[in-house]
Amino acid sequence: MTDTLLFNPRTYDPAHFDPETRRLLRATVDWFEDRGKRKLIEDYRSRAWLADFLAFSAKEGLFATFLTPAPEAGEEQQDRQEQGEQDKRWDTARIAALNEIFGFYGLDYWYAWQVTILGLGPVWQSDNAAARTRAAHLLEEGEVFAFGLSEKTHGADIYSTDMLLEPDGDGGFRAGGSKYYIGNGNAAGLVSVFGRRTDVEGPDGYVFFAADSRHPAYHLVKNVVDSSKYVSEFRLEDYPVRAEDVLHTGRAAFDAALNTVNVGKFNLCTASIGICEHAMYEAVTHAQNRILYGRPVTAFPHVRRELADAYVRLVGMKLFSDRAVDYFRSAGPDDRRYLLFNPMTKMKVTTEGEKVIDLMWDVIAAKGFEKDTYFAQAAVEIRSLPKLEGTVHVNLALILKFMRNHLLEPVEYAPVPTRLDAADDAFLFRQGPARGLGSVRFHDWRPAFDAYAALPNVGRFREQADALCEFVRTAAPDEEQSRDLDLLLAVGQLFALVVHGQLILEQARLSGLDEDVLDELFAVLVRDFSAHAVELYGKDSATADQQSWALGAVRRPVVDADRSARVWARVEALAGAYEMAP
Repeated sequence: MTDTLLFNPRTYDPAHFDPETRRLLRATVDWFEDRGKRKLIEDYRSRAWLADFLAFSAKEGLFATFLTPAPEAGEEQQDRQEQGEQDKRWDTARIAALNEIFGFYGLDYWYAWQVTILGLGPVWQSDNAAARTRAAHLLEEGEVFAFGLSEKTHGADIYSTDMLLEPDGDGGFRAGGSKYYIGNGNAAGLVSVFGRRTDVEGPDGYVFFAADSRHPAYHLVKNVVDSSKYVSEFRLEDYPVRAEDVLHTGRAAFDAALNTVNVGKFNLCTASIGICEHAMYEAVTHAQNRILYGRPVTAFPHVRRELADAYVRLVGMKLFSDRAVDYFRSAGPDDRRYLLFNPMTKMKVTTEGEKVIDLMWDVIAAKGFEKDTYFAQAAVEIRSLPKLEGTVHVNLALILKFMRNHLLEPVEYAPVPTRLDAADDAFLFRQGPARGLGSVRFHDWRPAFDAYAALPNVGRFREQADALCEFVRTAAPDEEQSRDLDLLLAVGQLFALVVHGQLILEQARLSGLDEDVLDELFAVLVRDFSAHAVELYGKDSATADQQSWALGAVRRPVVDADRSARVWARVEALAGAYEMAP
């Protein structure tokens, strides 16, 4: 049995994309495979800078093709567009595919790409045509970018930035201050830096400007992590900011920061998926070949359960993320549903990735520490993704803003199709003011569940989702409880599961997912909902009504030994299905 749900370099053929996208994705896979596992691990352990990888990207035009919006692509592409071709474009579907490949081979490679995306965000949102042209030229030359937002003292609290810009009297500024935890800060051809003017108070004083890491007034302090990722601290000392370097001013600079994070944090989910896929091939192969007490490790019931749970959770991660791409690409001023699904990909999918790795690590145990495995780095790197671009807590608090509208007040929308078309996702760089979340409305989540009502565990989970609606109507946190973030986060976890399940079911219908796998996945989600309900029951400030509701929402999944055996056969078939060339 060949599993078509997981990425496998041996069989990978992204035929759903245009020819140039297919060529670049396949060329990237081949570059990693030709280097081999030994070199991959050696570079990771020695913390080698990614010069070879960036040289490959420059030679192939990888970053330039995937990260240049069509309007910035130059005259040559404009001629090609007239012929129906558009190789350079910002296409979230193929960006997601590349995230998965980078995650599969190592998060260090993904990170250099990810912070380039963040660094480009303020540029592509800017009205400064000269800066956009400069960025497109730098991409064409193979340069990377950086996003100078966070600071050592304030983190990403942009209200409190200490990067100060003093007017120079000639329409420009002299900038001074430090930035901290800035990826690619050692090598970026352009660093988008957030600061504030010394002569203007409040939000009107914010400025986003373009800096060059090679300028004499740009001082690289250190790499703040022990890794191939160069996560820099840098300092600007009397740095000249010309008028043509200014990307945004005032409230627009604030909005550009938040909207850039909206674009960038979407990439974390598919990187997490790639990590889990590579680790799963190693884990299942090892467990199947390991003999204990005269039997393969995979003969033990608890091992089968853990590996099967890991597998269906990983499938759920992929289904949710694939469907979220469609909403991200279809977004517009009148459809901002992506503002819920985006933090969901960051918070829910990446924490599912941690669970997947932990389940497999319980099986392979000490093997997961060995230096010649990919799993050893996967177990470390999977932890970082829930903690980047806003913590899990921040993103849970964000999605709670949408809970009532999503669960109780649906509106009509035209169906969103699968979005694999070769189009430029232009709206991402004109999202507008980063406010008004309470006005975002959603389509009815129930039809996705109705379509699979015959599956026992989908039906069981639907009971829990309906119960959550009743909770919101009758027992939602009151004004005093709304200040208890510990309680609210427990409620957020329950809501997140409903949204997770909804998009999984939508994508299952679009992709024709095997119903055994889907029902086994929802058995896991039923258990998860019950666990979070019990957690809510135990919260200090939970009222008697909330405690009663929580225990009443606990459900037992529907057990089907034959279904579980069929799903296990899919997992077992992963043994030996892929091993990276040495």
